[in-house]
Amino acid sequence: MGWFRKDKGEIDVDGPEAGQSGLPELDQFGAIGSYQPRVQTGAPAVLVPVEPMPTDAAHETFLSLKRRLHQEVIAAIDLAQMRTLTDAELKEEVHRNAVRICRQDPELRNHPRQEELIEQVMNEAYGYGPIQELMADPNVSDILINGPRQVYIEKRGQLQLTNVAFHDENHLLQIVQRIVAATGRRIDENSPMVDSRLPDGSRLNAVIKPLALNGPLVSIRRFGARPLTSDDLLKNGTLTPEMLEFLAGCVRARVNIVISGGTGSGKTTLLNCLSRYIHPSERITTIEDAAELMLQQPHIAKMETRPAAIDGGQEVTMRDLVRNTLRMRPDRIIVGECRGSEALDMLQAMNTGHEGSLTTVHANTPRDAVSRLEVMVSAAGVELPIWVVRKQIASAINLIVQIARLPGGQRKVIAISEITGIQTDVVMMHDIFEFVQTGIDDKRVTQGYFQATGMRPECREKLLANGVDVPLEFFEPRRLLTLKERGG
Repeated sequence: MGWFRKDKGEIDVDGPEAGQSGLPELDQFGAIGSYQPRVQTGAPAVLVPVEPMPTDAAHETFLSLKRRLHQEVIAAIDLAQMRTLTDAELKEEVHRNAVRICRQDPELRNHPRQEELIEQVMNEAYGYGPIQELMADPNVSDILINGPRQVYIEKRGQLQLTNVAFHDENHLLQIVQRIVAATGRRIDENSPMVDSRLPDGSRLNAVIKPLALNGPLVSIRRFGARPLTSDDLLKNGTLTPEMLEFLAGCVRARVNIVISGGTGSGKTTLLNCLSRYIHPSERITTIEDAAELMLQQPHIAKMETRPAAIDGGQEVTMRDLVRNTLRMRPDRIIVGECRGSEALDMLQAMNTGHEGSLTTVHANTPRDAVSRLEVMVSAAGVELPIWVVRKQIASAINLIVQIARLPGGQRKVIAISEITGIQTDVVMMHDIFEFVQTGIDDKRVTQGYFQATGMRPECREKLLANGVDVPLEFFEPRRLLTLKERGG
C-alpha cells in the first residue's frame, strides 16, 4: 500500500522514491510477505448510522500517527529474517515491533488510543484495512462500499450505514487490489471489474474507475464461519418441515432442481443445504464463477472459471467447464449459477444421464426462470426453434424452487413448482407449495403463511421408485406451519 509523508502525502513504495524512503521492499500492494487475510473471531463491531468520518484536528493527528507507526514498523522488519518466518510468526513479529515502537515514542506511548493505533496498523498490514472489524462480525451478511467515505452493511436483514471510512479513494483502491491479487485475479483501468472469492469463502465484487464515477464500488457477500444448515432454515422460517422433507426426498431420488431467485435472496445457501442430501458415495462436480459452494460430501471435483490474463492466458468460461465435466464421470453436476450459454450444455447433461443435478438462476418467478433459461440457451449460438428449446427444458428440469428476500429482510421459499411437460409449445407447470403474503407490519416485516396447494407432484412416482416415501398428506390443500409457529 502507499506510504504517507506530511510534505508529500501518499507515495508509491514501488515508485521512484521507494529507494529513498529507507523502507524494505514490499510487494506491489504494500503487503508484508504473501498476503493471506485471516478473519479473526471476536466481538462484533459497534455499528451505528453516523455522518462521514470527521476531519477535526484530533482525527487528523490520529491518522498521522497511524501512518508514522505503520512506516516505522515496516522499516524495523529484517527482510532476511522475514523469509524464514511463517505467516503466524511474521504477524507476531510485526505486532511486537508495533508495541515496542509505541513504548519508545513519547507521543505514541501517551496517546489515549494507542491500542487502536496498533490494531489498525495490523489490519492495514495483514487484514482488510478499515473493514476488518466488519469482516470479523458474524452477524454481518453484506458489506457495501460506495467510495471511501460510505460503507453500508446488512445485519439481520437490515441495511445500515457504519462509521467506517477509508483515507481516500487511493487507500480503498489499494486495499481492493491487494485482496483481489491474493485470489489470483486482477483489477485495474484495463480490467475495471472483478468477481472473486475470499479465503473465508466470502464473495467480492468490485468496480473501479473509469466505470465507477465516485470511487471504487465494492460488494462483499459474507459467508459465516459455520455454513447455514437445514435446521437453520427451519428455525428462520425460510420454509416448513413438509417442504424441506419433500425437497430432501427429491434430491435423494435424483430429481433435477433449479433454484430461482433475485440477488441476495439465498439461492446459494439453499443449494448448499439441499446438496447435503446427496449420498456420500456419489461423485459431484461443481462449476462456479467464484467458488462459494460449501459441500460436505467426500467426493467432489470443484472447478472455477478463469478470466483472460494480461500475459495472454486463455479465458475459461462456464460453458467450457460444463462441457469438460461431462468427460469426468460425474454422478451429479452442480452449476453455481447459470447465467449464459452454458445453460444449453447443462440441459443436455440433465437429459443424458446426469440426473439429480442442481443449479441456480436469477429470476423473480418460476415462470420467469423458464423464460430466462430460454434466453440463455438462445445465447449459445445454436439456432434451435423455440419449441425445441422448451421441450429440452421440460424434459430436463423437474422442479423450480423460488426463493425471495422479502421486505424486512426475511428469506422465504415462496414457491416450489413442478414442470409437468409441454403443451402447444408452452411449458406446463404447477405450484405444489407456496407462500401467501398477507401484508407488512409496522416494522415493515412481511407477514404471511405457507400452504400446500393440493397438487400432487408427478415426480412422486420417481421418489417411490428410489425408496423415498413422502406422505400424501403433505400435499393436501392446507396451511403449513413453520417450526416457530409450532412452538419448536
